[in-house]
Amino acid sequence: MNISLSPSLLSADFAKVGEQLTILENAGTPYLHLDVMDGVFVPNISFGIPVIKSIRKASNMIFDVHLMIVNPEKYVDEFRAAGADIINFHVEATDDPSGVIQKIKSSGAKAAITLKPKTPVSAIEPYLADIDMVLVMTVEPGFGGQKFMEDQMDKIKTLAHIREEKKLAFDIEVDGGIGLDNVSAVIQAGANVIVAGSAVFGAEDMAKRVKDFIKIFEEHQQK
Repeated sequence: MNISLSPSLLSADFAKVGEQLTILENAGTPYLHLDVMDGVFVPNISFGIPVIKSIRKASNMIFDVHLMIVNPEKYVDEFRAAGADIINFHVEATDDPSGVIQKIKSSGAKAAITLKPKTPVSAIEPYLADIDMVLVMTVEPGFGGQKFMEDQMDKIKTLAHIREEKKLAFDIEVDGGIGLDNVSAVIQAGANVIVAGSAVFGAEDMAKRVKDFIKIFEEHQQK
């Protein structure tokens, strides 16, 4: 399974975001992670549909849209129209996860489901055969720059075991506190889509930082 980097736009410099996206794309970055926060589901507000629609014109990367919002089903079609390729919702944010998954798929986007740190894998196990990706939060959602929560490693391993045992094909994405120093452990646990915010956008040389991540990914894929 390919290992891919998904830098988080939340850590970008919005005064020069177009330039930064070009650097990422030219360095070989396949995904862009877009954290949408509503100030209700999480205690912060980030950006929404107009920003995604605007930067869609400046990038060919896969837009990996992480909805940290209540009632995500209300906005699926709008985010898809704005340019979302993957729509990722929180299982804790809806009473009808199956309905949200089907709505995302009907829109033409890939469907992904997210777990907060305190939410067990059992909460999403009934939906694993129907989704394209699971996002494991290794920090509390809502703010960038937090420290990686080591106790979430078992959750990644559990998902990887279920994926192998049931012969499923969903990606395991991990978001929160990941850098060059701990990304190998996350990959070894079973993750294959790596979200990194400040570790990428905060680097003095973003292109080199992307290539450093890709080098680690290639080493794991060759094992």
